[in-house]
Amino acid sequence: MALQISATNPEHPALLLELPWQLPLEEWPEHYLVPLPRGISRHVVRYARAGTEVVAVKELAERPAVREFELLRDLDRLGIPAVDPLAVVTGRTGKDGEPLEPVLITRHLRGSMPYRSMFETTMRPATMHRLMDALAVLLVRLHLAGFAWGDCSLSNTLFRRDAGAYAAYLVDAETGDLHPRLSPGQREYDLDLARVNISGELLDLEASGALHPSVDPIEFGMEICQRYSGLWDELTRTSVYPAGKHHYIDRRVRRLNDLGFDVAEMQISHSSNGDTVTFVPKVVDAGHHQRQLLRLTGLDAEENQARRLLNDLESWMATQDDYAPGDPLAARPEVLAHRWVRDVFRPTVRAVPPELRGAMDPAELYHELLEHRWYLSERAQHDIGLDTAVKDYVDNILPKVRETLTDPQEEEDGPVRPS
Repeated sequence: MALQISATNPEHPALLLELPWQLPLEEWPEHYLVPLPRGISRHVVRYARAGTEVVAVKELAERPAVREFELLRDLDRLGIPAVDPLAVVTGRTGKDGEPLEPVLITRHLRGSMPYRSMFETTMRPATMHRLMDALAVLLVRLHLAGFAWGDCSLSNTLFRRDAGAYAAYLVDAETGDLHPRLSPGQREYDLDLARVNISGELLDLEASGALHPSVDPIEFGMEICQRYSGLWDELTRTSVYPAGKHHYIDRRVRRLNDLGFDVAEMQISHSSNGDTVTFVPKVVDAGHHQRQLLRLTGLDAEENQARRLLNDLESWMATQDDYAPGDPLAARPEVLAHRWVRDVFRPTVRAVPPELRGAMDPAELYHELLEHRWYLSERAQHDIGLDTAVKDYVDNILPKVRETLTDPQEEEDGPVRPS
Protein backbone atom coordinates (compact mmCIF):
# COMPACT_ATOMS: atom_id res chain seq x y z
CA MET A 1 0.00 0.00 0.00
CA ALA A 2 1.39 3.41 -0.99
CA LEU A 3 2.04 6.14 1.56
CA GLN A 4 -0.98 8.44 1.86
CA ILE A 5 -1.12 11.82 3.61
CA SER A 6 -4.61 13.22 4.23
CA ALA A 7 -4.12 16.85 5.27
CA THR A 8 -6.25 19.89 6.10
CA ASN A 9 -3.93 22.17 4.11
CA PRO A 10 -2.62 21.32 0.60
CA GLU A 11 0.80 22.72 1.56
CA HIS A 12 1.35 20.26 4.42
CA PRO A 13 1.89 16.97 2.50
CA ALA A 14 5.03 18.31 0.77
CA LEU A 15 6.49 19.38 4.13
CA LEU A 16 5.52 16.15 5.87
CA LEU A 17 7.12 13.98 3.18
CA GLU A 18 10.52 15.04 4.52
CA LEU A 19 9.94 13.02 7.72
CA PRO A 20 11.23 9.40 7.98
CA TRP A 21 7.95 7.53 7.65
CA GLN A 22 9.80 4.27 6.91
CA LEU A 23 10.93 4.14 10.55
CA PRO A 24 8.87 3.37 13.66
CA LEU A 25 8.33 6.57 15.63
CA GLU A 26 10.49 5.31 18.52
CA GLU A 27 13.46 5.02 16.15
CA TRP A 28 13.32 8.47 14.56
CA PRO A 29 16.77 10.13 14.56
CA GLU A 30 17.28 13.04 16.94
CA HIS A 31 17.84 15.59 14.18
CA TYR A 32 14.17 15.22 13.14
CA LEU A 33 12.88 15.75 16.67
CA VAL A 34 12.21 18.83 18.80
CA PRO A 35 13.02 18.41 22.53
CA LEU A 36 9.71 19.54 24.06
CA PRO A 37 8.13 18.15 27.25
CA ARG A 38 5.64 15.36 26.60
CA GLY A 39 2.80 14.16 28.75
CA ILE A 40 1.90 10.56 29.53
CA SER A 41 0.22 8.78 26.60
CA ARG A 42 -0.83 5.21 25.82
CA HIS A 43 0.67 5.77 22.37
CA VAL A 44 4.15 6.70 21.15
CA VAL A 45 4.25 10.49 20.67
CA ARG A 46 7.10 12.65 19.38
CA TYR A 47 7.52 16.32 18.47
CA ALA A 48 9.13 16.93 15.09
CA ARG A 49 9.87 19.82 12.77
CA ALA A 50 8.14 19.99 9.38
CA GLY A 51 9.31 23.09 7.52
CA THR A 52 8.57 25.99 9.85
CA GLU A 53 5.99 23.99 11.83
CA VAL A 54 6.54 22.03 15.02
CA VAL A 55 4.15 19.08 14.97
CA ALA A 56 3.11 16.35 17.38
CA VAL A 57 3.18 12.89 15.78
CA LYS A 58 1.20 10.06 17.42
CA GLU A 59 1.20 6.43 16.30
CA LEU A 60 -2.10 4.58 16.52
CA ALA A 61 -4.32 2.29 14.44
CA GLU A 62 -5.87 3.68 11.25
CA ARG A 63 -9.52 3.76 12.29
CA PRO A 64 -8.98 5.65 15.58
CA ALA A 65 -6.43 7.94 13.86
CA VAL A 66 -8.92 8.96 11.16
CA ARG A 67 -11.73 9.24 13.69
CA GLU A 68 -9.73 11.46 16.04
CA PHE A 69 -8.61 13.60 13.09
CA GLU A 70 -12.23 14.23 12.10
CA LEU A 71 -13.30 14.92 15.69
CA LEU A 72 -10.53 17.50 16.13
CA ARG A 73 -11.62 19.16 12.90
CA ASP A 74 -15.19 19.29 14.22
CA LEU A 75 -14.00 20.86 17.47
CA ASP A 76 -12.02 23.43 15.50
CA ARG A 77 -15.13 24.39 13.54
CA LEU A 78 -17.04 24.72 16.83
CA GLY A 79 -14.37 27.03 18.26
CA ILE A 80 -13.44 24.65 21.11
CA PRO A 81 -9.92 24.98 22.56
CA ALA A 82 -8.12 21.90 21.26
CA VAL A 83 -4.96 21.01 19.37
CA ASP A 84 -5.08 21.79 15.65
CA PRO A 85 -5.28 18.66 13.41
CA LEU A 86 -2.97 18.73 10.39
CA ALA A 87 -2.92 15.29 8.79
CA VAL A 88 -3.24 11.52 8.99
CA VAL A 89 -0.49 9.41 7.41
CA THR A 90 -1.41 5.85 6.37
CA GLY A 91 0.22 3.18 4.20
CA ARG A 92 3.53 3.29 6.11
CA THR A 93 5.94 0.40 5.59
CA GLY A 94 9.29 -0.28 7.21
CA LYS A 95 12.57 -0.93 5.44
CA ASP A 96 11.79 -4.64 5.65
CA GLY A 97 8.46 -4.13 3.91
CA GLU A 98 6.41 -4.77 7.04
CA PRO A 99 3.48 -2.39 7.67
CA LEU A 100 3.86 0.33 10.30
CA GLU A 101 1.11 1.97 12.32
CA PRO A 102 -0.49 5.10 10.85
CA VAL A 103 0.09 8.43 12.59
CA LEU A 104 -2.04 11.41 13.54
CA ILE A 105 -0.29 14.78 13.18
CA THR A 106 -1.35 17.89 15.11
CA ARG A 107 0.22 21.32 15.36
CA HIS A 108 2.19 21.94 18.54
CA LEU A 109 0.35 24.40 20.75
CA ARG A 110 2.97 27.08 21.28
CA GLY A 111 3.59 28.00 24.90
CA SER A 112 1.63 25.03 26.24
CA MET A 113 2.79 22.59 28.89
CA PRO A 114 1.63 19.11 29.97
CA TYR A 115 0.68 19.05 33.61
CA ARG A 116 3.64 16.90 34.72
CA SER A 117 6.11 19.46 33.40
CA MET A 118 4.32 22.14 35.40
CA PHE A 119 4.89 20.11 38.57
CA GLU A 120 8.66 19.78 38.11
CA THR A 121 8.85 22.48 40.77
CA THR A 122 6.31 22.31 43.59
CA MET A 123 3.20 24.16 42.42
CA ARG A 124 1.41 26.43 44.85
CA PRO A 125 -2.15 25.35 45.77
CA ALA A 126 -3.53 28.67 44.48
CA THR A 127 -2.10 27.92 41.03
CA MET A 128 -3.56 24.41 41.13
CA HIS A 129 -6.98 25.89 41.87
CA ARG A 130 -6.67 28.02 38.73
CA LEU A 131 -5.73 24.97 36.67
CA MET A 132 -8.85 23.19 37.94
CA ASP A 133 -10.84 26.29 36.99
CA ALA A 134 -9.41 26.25 33.47
CA LEU A 135 -10.16 22.54 33.08
CA ALA A 136 -13.73 23.11 34.32
CA VAL A 137 -14.18 25.84 31.69
CA LEU A 138 -12.93 23.50 28.97
CA LEU A 139 -15.22 20.66 30.05
CA VAL A 140 -18.24 22.97 30.18
CA ARG A 141 -17.48 24.31 26.70
CA LEU A 142 -17.13 20.77 25.34
CA HIS A 143 -20.44 19.72 26.86
CA LEU A 144 -22.21 22.82 25.60
CA ALA A 145 -21.03 21.87 22.10
CA GLY A 146 -22.36 18.31 22.53
CA PHE A 147 -18.93 16.66 22.89
CA ALA A 148 -18.60 13.79 25.35
CA TRP A 149 -14.87 13.54 26.10
CA GLY A 150 -14.84 10.02 27.55
CA ASP A 151 -11.44 10.45 29.19
CA CYS A 152 -11.12 13.89 30.79
CA SER A 153 -7.84 14.03 32.70
CA LEU A 154 -4.83 16.21 33.31
CA SER A 155 -2.83 13.93 31.01
CA ASN A 156 -5.17 14.61 28.09
CA THR A 157 -5.00 18.38 28.57
CA LEU A 158 -2.46 21.07 27.75
CA PHE A 159 -2.30 24.26 29.80
CA ARG A 160 -1.13 27.63 28.59
CA ARG A 161 -0.65 31.03 30.18
CA ASP A 162 -1.41 33.96 27.93
CA ALA A 163 -1.41 37.56 29.18
CA GLY A 164 -2.05 36.34 32.71
CA ALA A 165 -4.85 33.96 31.74
CA TYR A 166 -4.88 30.21 32.20
CA ALA A 167 -6.47 28.19 29.42
CA ALA A 168 -6.92 24.44 29.03
CA TYR A 169 -6.83 22.70 25.63
CA LEU A 170 -8.02 19.23 24.73
CA VAL A 171 -5.11 17.22 23.35
CA ASP A 172 -6.62 13.73 23.01
CA ALA A 173 -10.04 13.23 21.42
CA GLU A 174 -9.63 9.50 20.74
CA THR A 175 -12.38 8.47 23.19
CA GLY A 176 -14.72 11.36 22.36
CA ASP A 177 -18.13 11.46 20.70
CA LEU A 178 -19.96 14.41 19.20
CA HIS A 179 -23.74 14.62 19.64
CA PRO A 180 -26.39 17.25 18.90
CA ARG A 181 -26.87 17.53 22.65
CA LEU A 182 -25.59 15.69 25.73
CA SER A 183 -27.94 14.13 28.27
CA PRO A 184 -27.41 14.78 32.00
CA GLY A 185 -26.23 11.16 32.29
CA GLN A 186 -23.54 11.64 29.62
CA ARG A 187 -22.27 14.78 31.35
CA GLU A 188 -22.26 13.11 34.78
CA TYR A 189 -20.30 10.16 33.36
CA ASP A 190 -17.66 12.51 31.93
CA LEU A 191 -17.47 14.41 35.20
CA ASP A 192 -17.10 11.25 37.28
CA LEU A 193 -14.28 10.05 35.01
CA ALA A 194 -12.57 13.43 35.42
CA ARG A 195 -12.82 13.19 39.22
CA VAL A 196 -11.32 9.69 39.33
CA ASN A 197 -8.60 10.45 36.77
CA ILE A 198 -7.49 13.71 38.38
CA SER A 199 -7.38 12.21 41.88
CA GLY A 200 -5.33 9.30 40.56
CA GLU A 201 -2.89 11.58 38.73
CA LEU A 202 -2.40 13.73 41.81
CA LEU A 203 -1.90 10.65 44.00
CA ASP A 204 0.82 9.61 41.58
CA LEU A 205 2.45 13.03 41.92
CA GLU A 206 2.17 12.80 45.70
CA ALA A 207 3.94 9.44 45.68
CA SER A 208 6.80 10.95 43.66
CA GLY A 209 7.13 13.90 46.06
CA ALA A 210 6.07 16.48 43.43
CA LEU A 211 2.86 17.57 45.16
CA HIS A 212 2.58 20.41 47.68
CA PRO A 213 2.10 18.87 51.16
CA SER A 214 -1.10 20.87 51.76
CA VAL A 215 -2.81 19.45 48.65
CA ASP A 216 -5.27 16.60 49.16
CA PRO A 217 -5.55 14.66 45.85
CA ILE A 218 -9.07 13.42 46.64
CA GLU A 219 -10.34 16.90 47.50
CA PHE A 220 -8.85 18.35 44.31
CA GLY A 221 -10.54 15.60 42.32
CA MET A 222 -13.83 16.65 43.88
CA GLU A 223 -13.10 20.30 43.14
CA ILE A 224 -13.45 19.82 39.39
CA CYS A 225 -17.01 18.58 40.02
CA GLN A 226 -17.86 21.56 42.22
CA ARG A 227 -16.40 24.13 39.83
CA TYR A 228 -18.03 22.47 36.83
CA SER A 229 -21.48 22.28 38.46
CA GLY A 230 -21.44 25.90 39.60
CA LEU A 231 -20.27 27.15 36.22
CA TRP A 232 -22.65 24.93 34.24
CA ASP A 233 -25.66 26.13 36.24
CA GLU A 234 -24.62 29.76 35.97
CA LEU A 235 -23.99 29.56 32.23
CA THR A 236 -26.83 27.36 31.04
CA ARG A 237 -29.86 28.53 32.97
CA THR A 238 -32.27 30.52 30.83
CA SER A 239 -31.64 34.25 31.14
CA VAL A 240 -34.08 36.56 29.43
CA TYR A 241 -33.95 40.05 30.91
CA PRO A 242 -36.76 42.53 30.32
CA ALA A 243 -35.93 46.01 29.14
CA GLY A 244 -34.60 48.25 31.88
CA LYS A 245 -33.15 45.37 33.91
CA HIS A 246 -29.49 45.99 33.07
CA HIS A 247 -28.56 45.41 36.71
CA TYR A 248 -29.68 41.76 36.37
CA ILE A 249 -26.86 41.23 33.86
CA ASP A 250 -24.50 42.93 36.30
CA ARG A 251 -25.69 40.55 39.00
CA ARG A 252 -24.88 37.54 36.82
CA VAL A 253 -21.39 38.90 36.13
CA ARG A 254 -20.83 39.34 39.86
CA ARG A 255 -21.87 35.74 40.51
CA LEU A 256 -19.39 34.54 37.90
CA ASN A 257 -16.74 36.63 39.64
CA ASP A 258 -17.66 34.99 42.94
CA LEU A 259 -17.17 31.59 41.28
CA GLY A 260 -13.68 32.70 40.34
CA PHE A 261 -14.35 33.40 36.67
CA ASP A 262 -14.34 36.50 34.54
CA VAL A 263 -16.39 37.25 31.44
CA ALA A 264 -14.12 37.00 28.42
CA GLU A 265 -17.02 37.52 26.05
CA MET A 266 -20.69 38.46 26.32
CA GLN A 267 -23.36 38.21 23.67
CA ILE A 268 -26.80 39.80 23.89
CA SER A 269 -29.63 38.76 21.56
CA HIS A 270 -32.58 41.14 21.41
CA SER A 271 -36.15 39.87 21.02
CA SER A 272 -39.68 40.99 21.81
CA ASN A 273 -39.59 38.94 25.01
CA GLY A 274 -36.41 40.55 26.30
CA ASP A 275 -32.64 40.30 26.02
CA THR A 276 -31.07 36.83 26.02
CA VAL A 277 -27.52 36.92 27.36
CA THR A 278 -24.77 34.30 27.01
CA PHE A 279 -21.36 34.43 28.65
CA VAL A 280 -17.96 32.92 27.84
CA PRO A 281 -15.87 32.60 31.02
CA LYS A 282 -12.13 32.99 31.41
CA VAL A 283 -9.72 32.23 34.25
CA VAL A 284 -7.23 35.00 34.90
CA ASP A 285 -4.17 35.59 37.05
CA ALA A 286 -3.47 38.49 39.42
CA GLY A 287 -2.94 41.85 37.74
CA HIS A 288 -4.61 40.77 34.50
CA HIS A 289 -7.40 43.35 34.70
CA GLN A 290 -5.03 46.24 35.28
CA ARG A 291 -2.98 45.29 32.23
CA GLN A 292 -6.05 44.66 30.08
CA LEU A 293 -7.75 47.94 30.99
CA LEU A 294 -4.56 49.89 30.41
CA ARG A 295 -4.02 48.22 27.02
CA LEU A 296 -7.57 48.81 25.80
CA THR A 297 -8.34 52.24 27.23
CA GLY A 298 -5.17 53.80 28.62
CA LEU A 299 -6.85 53.96 32.04
CA ASP A 300 -4.72 53.02 35.04
CA ALA A 301 -6.70 51.55 37.96
CA GLU A 302 -6.40 49.17 40.88
CA GLU A 303 -7.12 45.51 40.15
CA ASN A 304 -10.67 45.38 41.55
CA GLN A 305 -11.54 48.72 39.97
CA ALA A 306 -10.15 47.53 36.64
CA ARG A 307 -12.24 44.36 36.81
CA ARG A 308 -15.38 46.42 37.43
CA LEU A 309 -14.62 48.82 34.57
CA LEU A 310 -13.86 45.96 32.19
CA ASN A 311 -17.17 44.30 33.07
CA ASP A 312 -18.96 47.54 32.26
CA LEU A 313 -17.01 47.90 29.02
CA GLU A 314 -17.88 44.33 28.00
CA SER A 315 -21.58 44.89 28.76
CA TRP A 316 -21.59 48.09 26.72
CA MET A 317 -19.74 46.52 23.78
CA ALA A 318 -22.28 43.70 23.60
CA THR A 319 -25.00 46.28 22.88
CA GLN A 320 -23.16 47.79 19.91
CA ASP A 321 -24.26 46.89 16.38
CA ASP A 322 -20.68 46.39 15.16
CA TYR A 323 -19.71 44.07 18.04
CA ALA A 324 -19.22 40.54 16.67
CA PRO A 325 -16.43 38.49 18.34
CA GLY A 326 -14.52 36.43 15.80
CA ASP A 327 -15.80 38.39 12.79
CA PRO A 328 -12.80 39.99 11.01
CA LEU A 329 -15.09 42.66 9.55
CA ALA A 330 -16.42 43.76 12.96
CA ALA A 331 -14.94 46.57 15.01
CA ARG A 332 -11.84 45.58 16.95
CA PRO A 333 -12.06 45.64 20.79
CA GLU A 334 -9.58 48.53 20.90
CA VAL A 335 -11.84 50.62 18.63
CA LEU A 336 -14.92 49.87 20.73
CA ALA A 337 -12.99 50.57 23.95
CA HIS A 338 -11.94 53.97 22.58
CA ARG A 339 -15.57 54.71 21.75
CA TRP A 340 -16.63 53.67 25.28
CA VAL A 341 -14.07 56.02 26.81
CA ARG A 342 -15.24 58.87 24.56
CA ASP A 343 -19.00 58.34 24.74
CA VAL A 344 -19.55 56.77 28.18
CA PHE A 345 -16.61 57.01 30.56
CA ARG A 346 -15.54 60.64 30.07
CA PRO A 347 -19.07 62.16 29.96
CA THR A 348 -19.99 60.27 33.13
CA VAL A 349 -16.90 61.40 35.02
CA ARG A 350 -17.30 64.98 33.82
CA ALA A 351 -20.86 65.02 35.16
CA VAL A 352 -19.38 65.08 38.68
CA PRO A 353 -18.24 68.62 39.53
CA PRO A 354 -14.43 68.72 39.91
CA GLU A 355 -14.64 70.45 43.27
CA LEU A 356 -16.60 67.46 44.67
CA ARG A 357 -14.29 64.69 43.45
CA GLY A 358 -11.66 65.25 46.09
CA ALA A 359 -8.60 63.04 45.60
CA MET A 360 -10.44 60.45 43.48
CA ASP A 361 -8.93 59.88 40.05
CA PRO A 362 -11.28 59.28 37.08
CA ALA A 363 -11.05 55.46 37.18
CA GLU A 364 -11.78 55.38 40.91
CA LEU A 365 -14.67 57.82 40.51
CA TYR A 366 -16.24 55.82 37.66
CA HIS A 367 -15.89 52.64 39.71
CA GLU A 368 -17.71 54.33 42.61
CA LEU A 369 -20.46 55.50 40.25
CA LEU A 370 -20.94 51.97 38.90
CA GLU A 371 -21.14 50.62 42.44
CA HIS A 372 -23.71 53.27 43.34
CA ARG A 373 -25.73 52.49 40.23
CA TRP A 374 -25.69 48.82 41.20
CA TYR A 375 -26.84 49.60 44.74
CA LEU A 376 -29.69 51.86 43.63
CA SER A 377 -30.79 49.48 40.85
CA GLU A 378 -30.96 46.57 43.29
CA ARG A 379 -33.04 48.66 45.67
CA ALA A 380 -35.35 49.87 42.88
CA GLN A 381 -35.46 46.44 41.16
CA HIS A 382 -34.79 48.05 37.78
CA ASP A 383 -31.83 49.67 36.09
CA ILE A 384 -31.83 53.33 37.03
CA GLY A 385 -29.16 54.28 34.46
CA LEU A 386 -25.90 56.13 34.91
CA ASP A 387 -27.36 59.63 34.71
CA THR A 388 -29.66 59.03 37.69
CA ALA A 389 -26.86 57.32 39.59
CA VAL A 390 -24.52 60.26 39.05
CA LYS A 391 -27.11 62.77 40.25
CA ASP A 392 -27.89 60.76 43.37
CA TYR A 393 -24.18 60.21 44.05
CA VAL A 394 -23.47 63.94 43.79
CA ASP A 395 -26.48 64.91 45.90
CA ASN A 396 -26.37 62.23 48.62
CA ILE A 397 -23.01 60.45 48.73
CA LEU A 398 -20.27 62.98 48.02
CA PRO A 399 -21.37 65.42 50.72
CA LYS A 400 -21.14 62.62 53.32
CA VAL A 401 -17.77 61.50 51.95
CA ARG A 402 -16.41 65.02 52.32
CA GLU A 403 -17.67 65.13 55.91
CA THR A 404 -15.76 61.96 56.78
CA LEU A 405 -12.45 63.16 55.33
CA THR A 406 -11.58 64.57 58.75
CA ASP A 407 -12.07 61.14 60.34
CA PRO A 408 -9.39 58.71 59.11
CA GLN A 409 -11.21 55.63 60.38
CA GLU A 410 -14.42 56.49 58.53
CA GLU A 411 -12.42 57.34 55.44
CA GLU A 412 -10.89 53.84 55.47
CA ASP A 413 -14.36 52.29 55.65
CA GLY A 414 -15.29 53.95 52.34
CA PRO A 415 -18.29 56.02 51.22
CA VAL A 416 -21.45 55.75 53.28
CA ARG A 417 -24.46 54.44 51.32
CA PRO A 418 -27.86 55.93 52.09
CA SER A 419 -30.14 53.59 53.98
